[in-house]
Formats: sequence, structure tokens, C-alpha cells
Amino acid sequence: MSGEPRPPESDGGRPPVLDFDKAPRDDFDEPPQDDTFPDGPPLLLPESSGRFWSARRIPAGIVALLVLAGSCLLLYDIVAVRAGYPAMRWRRVLARQLAERPLDDFWVLVGAGVATALGLWLLGLAVTPGLRDLLPMRRPRPEVRAALRREAAAVTLRDRAMEVSGVRDAWVRMGRRKADVRAVAHFRDLDEVRADLDAVLADAARGLGLAHPPGVSVRVRRPGRKG
Repeated sequence: MSGEPRPPESDGGRPPVLDFDKAPRDDFDEPPQDDTFPDGPPLLLPESSGRFWSARRIPAGIVALLVLAGSCLLLYDIVAVRAGYPAMRWRRVLARQLAERPLDDFWVLVGAGVATALGLWLLGLAVTPGLRDLLPMRRPRPEVRAALRREAAAVTLRDRAMEVSGVRDAWVRMGRRKADVRAVAHFRDLDEVRADLDAVLADAARGLGLAHPPGVSVRVRRPGRKG
């Protein structure tokens, strides 16, 4: 009957051959490449994350409040004088003292010294980044900035020091440029322990990923001895 489906013609029992060249290109297009995750691990670039700047909210708030209070008090006194009232006693006394006292007077020099010290302190806060507890790290990417706390770096170096054979206990004081390590060795020769500590801690300092790997100073002593 013409309405029945016809079976596919046999080709000698051979499987059909698929022609991939005639397939739609959309089915075989390569997936889009994402530049966010390149092949292989990212390389650490030599660029530094730079120092992290503190917001310094407390000093800025204190200075702003003092300046605001002084300005409001002085403005009120000036307005009162313009309105025909006498000036405040503190301003009359201050004006008289400044007019009568010579420049080499003790209290004038003390006041000038305090004002100068306060100004230098404020300038120092303005030009220094602060946050000395954060050690800047190398930047794996230009848009990434990272830092490591000193306590974390010190704990890492101490853990590595405790892995050295013969070390009973260790203390690490971490600075911005240098790590001071004090170790107690209860067996093995002290020179051998110190040599192993120098090698292990130098490798650990480089492995922290800091922009400026710190130098390591190692001192080893026996239990019950200082130095």
C-alpha cells in the first residue's frame, strides 16, 4: 500500500556514515573563552598592593569638633561685641596677655611649642598611610589588592619553625621589613638547628606572598638560658 512507511534500504549491513561537515555549525562551535580564568595558575606579578591608608575617623572627628566649637565661640563673641555687648572675659584677658607679654616669655614659648607639635602631628597623620598592622602583598592581578596581618604572618613563621627537628618552642616578632625569631632547642647542636631554621624560615618568608619579603633574624638557645 502506498500509505505504509517503507523500510530504509540496506547497504550491505554497514553502519550509516555521518558527514560532520554537513552538520550545523552551531552544534560544534567552541565554547566562548573567558579571559577571567586563563589556562594554568596565575603568575604573581612584581607589582605591590601598596600601603593601605587609614580612614583616621577618630582624629579627624576630634579636630573637626574642636575647630567647630572654637569657631562658634569666637563668632558668638564677635557678634555680641558688634551688638554693643562687652567682649567675653577670656578674650579680653588673652588680648591683654598677648599685648603685654614678650615673645620670649615662658608661657608664650610653651603655647607656641604645643601648637607646633599639634600641627606637626596633624600633618604626619595627613601624609602617612597608617594601618601598620597590614603588610601589602603582591598583586596577582592589577585589579586585586591584598594585605596580610602581622599576627598571621608571625603565626605562619612560628608554625614553620616548630616543624624543625630539635625546636622545642619559638617566638616571632614580625615587623614591616624584618622578622625576629627566638627559638629554644632541647636537643641537636645549636648551629645545626639555626642553619635549618634559616633555610626553612627564608623559604616561608618568600611563601607569604608579600610585596617585600621580610628578612629573618634567628636566635637559638637552650632551655633555661637567655640570649
